[in-house]
Amino acid sequence: MKIVVDPKEKSPKEFYKLLIGSILPRPIAWVSTISQSGQTNLAPFSFFTVASARPPILCFSPSFKPDEDGKPAPKDTLVNILQTKDFVVNIVGEDTMDQMNQTSLEYPHGVSEFDKAGLSIQESSLVKSPCVAESLVNYECTLRDILELGSEPMGGSLILGDIVKVHLSDTVFKDGKIDPEVLKPIGRMGGLWYSTTRDRFQVPRPKF
Repeated sequence: MKIVVDPKEKSPKEFYKLLIGSILPRPIAWVSTISQSGQTNLAPFSFFTVASARPPILCFSPSFKPDEDGKPAPKDTLVNILQTKDFVVNIVGEDTMDQMNQTSLEYPHGVSEFDKAGLSIQESSLVKSPCVAESLVNYECTLRDILELGSEPMGGSLILGDIVKVHLSDTVFKDGKIDPEVLKPIGRMGGLWYSTTRDRFQVPRPKF
């Protein structure tokens, strides 16, 4: 027997827990941006995936956060992207797990998560936003589109970015492929849980 759930009969928080507890593991977009005044920002988002390979497009969804009055307010990541029209998606591995977790804190506006997490800034090739030097893979993206999905708390926007450059550590890129043993990517689960990709298996594609 299955339990049937109507999203309209659940609170946003209750349904959010259902989503993050069943759609997993989710890759993490560690998004670095910069404001018009030059203030850097870095934050992780697990509503993230590849949207297209040709043209190459990444997408992620930052939610609105409540302000001091409890009203929905955009996160600095969204504000910066609206200003500069670009961002960088840095891939999180086991070696940068602790720093990524540190950047998930809601620091006051104007505080750089790079500094708080002890991370190094690597200048990008084509976009204003910086790369995380410690990340083994960095995707420079220019803003393609922003879809407004909901204006209430826990609602958000879908941000699509065109990949214009990719930075790959020579330790992780071998024979034209990414080495998962070196990348050691992290996946987001429900609650405080994360997952690794150490347990992997191959399955041959079916044939007619």
